Amino acid sequence: MNIKTNKTIISILRNLCDKIQYGYTASAKNTEIGPKFLRITDIVPDYITWENVPFCEMNDKDIEKYLLEDGDIVIARTGATTGYAKYIKKPSKSVFASYLIRLKPKDGISKRYIGFVVESDEYKRFIHSNIGGAAQPNANAQILTSYPVTLPSFLNQQKIASILSAYDDLIENNLRRIKILEKMAQMIYREWFVNFRFPGHEKVKMVKSELGMIPEGWMRMTLRDVLESLESGSRPKGGINPNEKAVPSIGAENILGLGKYDYDKEKYISQEFFDKMRRGKIQSGDVLLYKDGASQGRKSLFRDGFPHEICCINEHVFILRTNNRCSPNYLYFWLDLPEMTQNIINLNANAAQPGINQKGVQGLPVLLPPMSLINAFENIAEPLLSLLFNLSKKNSFLRKTRDLLLPKLISGEIDVANMDIKASHENN
Repeated sequence: MNIKTNKTIISILRNLCDKIQYGYTASAKNTEIGPKFLRITDIVPDYITWENVPFCEMNDKDIEKYLLEDGDIVIARTGATTGYAKYIKKPSKSVFASYLIRLKPKDGISKRYIGFVVESDEYKRFIHSNIGGAAQPNANAQILTSYPVTLPSFLNQQKIASILSAYDDLIENNLRRIKILEKMAQMIYREWFVNFRFPGHEKVKMVKSELGMIPEGWMRMTLRDVLESLESGSRPKGGINPNEKAVPSIGAENILGLGKYDYDKEKYISQEFFDKMRRGKIQSGDVLLYKDGASQGRKSLFRDGFPHEICCINEHVFILRTNNRCSPNYLYFWLDLPEMTQNIINLNANAAQPGINQKGVQGLPVLLPPMSLINAFENIAEPLLSLLFNLSKKNSFLRKTRDLLLPKLISGEIDVANMDIKASHENN
């Protein structure tokens, strides 16, 4: 049923769709044996990173049935991320997994507008309020498509989509630049400190060490030797009151890599609890390492006020703070080497629940070149990383602005009818 108001129509989401379909059941594969296989974990971040999406094996008939197309919408139907949705833009050859449903909006409705509606926090809150507090939340297609959509005129839908898409385009462009900057810094690091082709390497003799052949004058140390402190965070007894949104408390769900952070999964502690904390308060230049659970070994570098000027870690995360023998940038890239990530995972000190302890982390090896070479690396890498984090902060501002505008535009609080905006014609 549609409900008419003076300027808009409110319609149930399912009435705006030509097709509602559950996904394909299969096992994800890392080898390229078929189409890309889009899963819940792939749609939770702000944007889908298609190169990280795995593959699945399936026949041509099933590929045709489940093939994702430009303008499709997929929604997670189980787990903690039930209700998370993603509008599909120019996908690789891909299908969608069984824990997702796909919507195909009808002609005559702006697909991009509907995409923004279901990607909104308001839609997530609606779904969560309708699935209750089950230990393992889930929702069927009936629930996921029962959301009442405010539907302005088609032209206004296009205008709203254009406004919000402009923010998305800027964010995506910045993300591409962030990725390039990270790769540039990684390549320099690996060339100098892994392949040993640093400036002047031709004049340096190679000698034997516990880590193999290394340049003369370099030292094999442990993290204990290069850390000023190693500490984990804490959690208030009895859990965190969701109404006490004062200081962000960082966990593995937030740590996504260099300059990447998931604000949607942010948790908070009270200002009073934060003030009493003796450890776990983040400083600029801290390297964060997730220490237990399925995400053991995930790491990040926090600096320059990103993601927050004031924040802390929870009990599942270590802060690694360097001393004057090493720089935070050098330590981050050392720990981010695939072989070091595997060493961290191998530290598992609890068979029942994967996890690592402080002693194990402190004993991890680190290859330390002369400080003069670390400083030379800093001179090249620092401008790249400074720009990377500046772009990350810009994206944070753009997201906040977009998310504030979205409900005001959809509700009509901000009226676009008389705005001179070029209407988007993409996927209408």
